[in-house]
Amino acid sequence: MAEIRVVLPGVLQPLAGGQSVLTAPADGPLTVAKLLDAVTADFTVLGRRLRDETGTLRRFVNIYVDGDEVRRLQGLETEVVPGQEVLVIQSVAGG
Repeated sequence: MAEIRVVLPGVLQPLAGGQSVLTAPADGPLTVAKLLDAVTADFTVLGRRLRDETGTLRRFVNIYVDGDEVRRLQGLETEVVPGQEVLVIQSVAGG
């Protein structure tokens, strides 16, 4: 079975057991929402860091599918197929 890889930034890796890449098996296309459900199933704190209680992507989290930001596509309904790279970027602010 093919996989879809989700690449995490260093700031989120501790919430994923130290992993820099999470994978989800996929026979075909998955939406970004379903992909996030799959890769965060064992990492609930990571899931809450990415999406709010309504399931909406948090405003400081950007997700890219093959270099395209999902908010400019179909949001969490953007389809991802095995072989595509999904990159999570979390904005970091400071003062």
